Amino acid sequence: MTYLGTRVPLAAETEWLSSIEKAINSVFKPITEWSTKIIFFEIPIPGTGTTAPFVTFWLVAAALIFTIYYRAVQVRGFPVSLEVIRGKYSHEQDEGEVTHFQALSSALSGTVGLGNIAGVGVAVVIGGPGATFWMILAGLFGMATKFAECTLGVKYREVHEDGSVTGGPFRYLPVAFGRFGKLPATIGTGLYAVAILLFGVAGGNMFQANQTFAQAKEVTGGNDGFLGSDGAALIFGLVMAGLVAAVILGGIKSIAKVTSKLVPAMAAIYVIGCLIVIFTNVGQIPGAIVDIIVGAFNPDSVAGGAIGVLIVGVQRAAFSNEAGLGSAAIAHSPVKTRRPVSEGFVALLEPFIDTVIICTMTALTIIIAQPPFYTSAQEKFAGGAVEPDGVVVTSKAFETVIPDFPIILAVAVALFAFSTLITWSYYGLKAWTTLFGRTPFSENLYRVIFCLFTVIGTVLTFGQVLDFADAMLFLTAFVNLLGVYLLLPVVKKEMTDYLADRKSGALAREAAEPPPARAGRGAE
Repeated sequence: MTYLGTRVPLAAETEWLSSIEKAINSVFKPITEWSTKIIFFEIPIPGTGTTAPFVTFWLVAAALIFTIYYRAVQVRGFPVSLEVIRGKYSHEQDEGEVTHFQALSSALSGTVGLGNIAGVGVAVVIGGPGATFWMILAGLFGMATKFAECTLGVKYREVHEDGSVTGGPFRYLPVAFGRFGKLPATIGTGLYAVAILLFGVAGGNMFQANQTFAQAKEVTGGNDGFLGSDGAALIFGLVMAGLVAAVILGGIKSIAKVTSKLVPAMAAIYVIGCLIVIFTNVGQIPGAIVDIIVGAFNPDSVAGGAIGVLIVGVQRAAFSNEAGLGSAAIAHSPVKTRRPVSEGFVALLEPFIDTVIICTMTALTIIIAQPPFYTSAQEKFAGGAVEPDGVVVTSKAFETVIPDFPIILAVAVALFAFSTLITWSYYGLKAWTTLFGRTPFSENLYRVIFCLFTVIGTVLTFGQVLDFADAMLFLTAFVNLLGVYLLLPVVKKEMTDYLADRKSGALAREAAEPPPARAGRGAE
C-alpha cells in the first residue's frame, strides 16, 4: 500500500520538469486537502488524547462482524483453503482464465509491497513492539473480509464471449445497490470504478516506479552513480514501462503466469533475509515475543497508551492487506471454478500471508536487531518529529547482520513494485472498461496511458497527486463494504452448501466430471 510508503522526491533533471511538477502539485493541493479531510477524517480515541481515521474503524468493524457472522471461517476454513489451492476440487475445464494459485499470486502481488517494509517500520517506531500484536490480530480478522468480498467477486462475475472475465465489485455492487434502484447502483459502481482507476494510474503505478528508481539509484552511488546522470530516470522509466507492457498486453493470464513465479520468489528473498537476522540473534527471540505481548497492553507506550498501540497496529494492518477495499476480488474473479465460494476460501489466505507472516517477520527483525537508528527514530517521534522513514528503519535492522542489505532491499523493492504495477494495471483496466466500454481500442488506449505514467513516475513525484490517489483508494472501502453487507446472506448460503458437499463427498465427485457447457454470461 502506498499510503504507508515514504515518498522519495527525485531531483528534476531540468528546470522545466521541476516547474511542471510544481504546477501540477499546486493544482491538486486544495483537491487533496479536501478529499483527505473527508475520507481520512479523524475521530478521537477516548482516554488517550489521540485520534485515528474513521476508515480504520470501518474496516476493522467489518472484519469483526464478518468473523462472527461466518463463525470464524478463517479458522474453520483454513484446511479447506489449502485443499482448494492444491486443486483438489477443481477441473481443468472449469470456466475461468487462471488457476486458484495463480489468482492468489496475482492478488498478493498487489498487496505484498512497500507497506510490508516501510509501513511495519513506522508501526514499530510509533507504537513500539506491542503494535505487532494488534497488527497480527487485525490480519487474522481481515481474513473473513477477504473471504466474503472475493466470493461475491466470483459469484457475480461476467464471462465474456472470448473467455475473459470481469468480476469483483464492478459486478456485485450493481446487484447490492440495485435493490434501491438503478441510480444508486450506477452511482455506487461508477464511484468505485473512478477511485480504483485513479489509484491504479497514480499510486499503483507512478509511486511504485518512483520508489524502484529511487532505491536503484541509491545503491548504485546516488547522484554520483550512473543512475544519477541526466536522463537516467527517463531511460529507466522507458525500460520499466517496456517490461510492464510486455506483461500486461497478455491480460490476466500473462499477469498470473508472471506473478505466480514472481510473488514466491520475492517473498522468499525477503523472508530469508528476515530469518537470517532473527536466527543470528536467536537468544533475543523470547525477549522480543515478551516485548510484543507486554507492549500490546502497556499504557506507557510511545503511541500514547494501550489504545494508541492498538490503533497503530490495526491501522497498519488494514492499510497493508487491503481487506475491505474490494481490489483483491478483481484479481480473484477470473479463477477457474464452478463454485464461487471456493475462491473465497483461497482469498482468506491473503491477509495471513501478507500481514500475519510477512509483516510479522519484518517487525520481529526490527525488534530483535534493535539498531541504533530504531531507538533514535523512537526518541525523535516521541519528541514531536515527523513520521519516521519506515524503509530506513527496516533497512538499518537488516544491516546489523547483513552489511550489504541495501542491495538486497533494492532487489526486493524492484520485485515488489513491479508485481504491484502489473496487478494494478489489471485492476485499472477493469475500472476503465466499466467506465468507457470494453473494446480493443479502449483497452489498448488504457494500456498506453498506464505505461506513459510509469515513465512519468520515475521522472517526477507529483506528491499531491499521489496523496489524492491514496484518498481515492480508501474511498472504495466505504462503497465496497456497504455492498458486501447487503449480500452477506448470499455468501453464507454458498459457504454452507459448499462445506456440506465437501463433507458428503459431492465436491470430489463433481470435480471428477467436466463442467456443463454454459453461455458466457454472469450470474443471475
